[in-house]
Amino acid sequence: MNDTIITARALAALGHEARLDVYRLLVRAGEEGLIVGDIASHTKLPLSTLAHHLRILVSAGLVIQERRGREVVNRADFAAMHAALSFLTDECCQGVALVREGAA
Repeated sequence: MNDTIITARALAALGHEARLDVYRLLVRAGEEGLIVGDIASHTKLPLSTLAHHLRILVSAGLVIQERRGREVVNRADFAAMHAALSFLTDECCQGVALVREGAA
């Protein structure tokens, strides 16, 4: 899969207000991550709705889940976040040649 597709999937996943809130919460939590119950407490999302949003974030490669006994710890995948941001900004201010029919 190329970088354009990977970044588009990440941005699409973050294009929902609830998922963006969950992701930002996980970024604030850092490497420790949060269990599902704690995310639900912070976001006030019902568990079934939260599970749906987490599934999308995991599928997009933005969240890593790790089972610890009966709990599932969720963490932001910081490498994926940095890759998406780099994709968007790597060619900043390098100029773009105009391509128009009839341009000299």
